[in-house]
Amino acid sequence: MLQVCSVTKYFKGQEVFSGFDLNVPQGRFHVLVGPSGCGKSTLFDGLTGVIHLDGGSLFWNHEPLLNLSQHAAYMQQKDMLLPWFSLLDNALLPAKTGGQDMIAAENQARGLFKRLGLKGYESHYSNQVSGGMRQRCALVRTLMFNRDLILLDEPLSALDTITRRSLQSLLLLLQTEFKKTILMITHDIEEALLLADEIYLLNPMPMAISRHFVLDSPKPRKFNDPALLDIKADVLDKLEGDLIHEPG
Repeated sequence: MLQVCSVTKYFKGQEVFSGFDLNVPQGRFHVLVGPSGCGKSTLFDGLTGVIHLDGGSLFWNHEPLLNLSQHAAYMQQKDMLLPWFSLLDNALLPAKTGGQDMIAAENQARGLFKRLGLKGYESHYSNQVSGGMRQRCALVRTLMFNRDLILLDEPLSALDTITRRSLQSLLLLLQTEFKKTILMITHDIEEALLLADEIYLLNPMPMAISRHFVLDSPKPRKFNDPALLDIKADVLDKLEGDLIHEPG
């Protein structure tokens, strides 16, 4: 579906990443794991056109394109809900800005609210609900873009552990029920092991893929799987080694 070929980005003269490659086949759940500040969010901003990439090429189904703004929905760490809009109106923003049929869009949004546990909260405002409910609404809004590829930049990291675990199952629905291709950033190794079909372990800046793990075990997963525990140990060893040897 998506090919990222030799993309490059500099920031204030510093090389964030250079010659970075990534292949994202359709229907897979891909997770990027790396130390803070290595360039993961900058990569997503470049892929979606939020910032300009300094070099490289993107291909969508083998056709070149400038960025993914018309092909991917981007959900960031903060829910980015507008506080003066109800939850339903926030979810309907993609339909409003995209000129969609609003009756059909509202029916779709209400169906998603029901599916994701928000039924009855459509008229509430973001300051009237919990952080987990706000992220559920942000997830509905992301689905309302009706894009095949979804980029998730640590969407659960601001939540408490119990809420985070409960929402991880909803992220799996993106792939299994809604048939989306997922590319996600997380610092949580266990979260990556629970959700991913493929994990890419990243070096500190300049960012590059140092390890690639393919997970074939069925989901949902549990951590009593020895293969998962071995991968977790490998990832932790690599990340801890990068921190020890990081310059400065």
